[in-house]
Amino acid sequence: MKRVLITGANRGIGLALVDQYLSADYHVYAVCREPSVKLEKSGAEVIEGVDLRHEQSYQNIFQALGNHQLDVLINNAGILHQESLDNMNFDTVLQQFQVNALAPLKVSYVLQDYLTDGSKLAMITSRMGSMADNGSGGYYGYRMSKAALNAAAVSLAKDLAPKGIAVAVLHPGFVQTDMVLGGITGTECRRRL
Repeated sequence: MKRVLITGANRGIGLALVDQYLSADYHVYAVCREPSVKLEKSGAEVIEGVDLRHEQSYQNIFQALGNHQLDVLINNAGILHQESLDNMNFDTVLQQFQVNALAPLKVSYVLQDYLTDGSKLAMITSRMGSMADNGSGGYYGYRMSKAALNAAAVSLAKDLAPKGIAVAVLHPGFVQTDMVLGGITGTECRRRL
């Protein structure tokens, strides 16, 4: 049986990926801080209590994986805050770097021995990390953290290629999840993105 591990699996894109991989007969490891009711009922193996910013949380992942190899590792967990020059918060900028950029690199690093020739590593990014496609400004932490994620993914692709591990950087497009909407309308959010 093929195996996939998905971070940020309790809602939104992560939960949709859980459903897709379960329907393709994968054994799904669904990593999250707290599972949603839908995730608990999905049939995935839920690995809860994992805050990717904290080293001790990774023990929950290692314990669940045991000696099993991963065919696919999807770094999906992410957060979004709405900083602007009029409403700057450097604490949320740092938090987004920790979750959106550093955590995916750390997950990839600590789980690299679970990946083998033919495994796939996916980084869920956003076009908001693009320098050339920034037409609206703002969202400092999210934009900067996704740009850093993209840079890490390119380095991972080069470093893992000799081991036969493919790395993909995936922008899913505008998806109306709780994280994206966060109290603003879908129309307003699309304008900002």
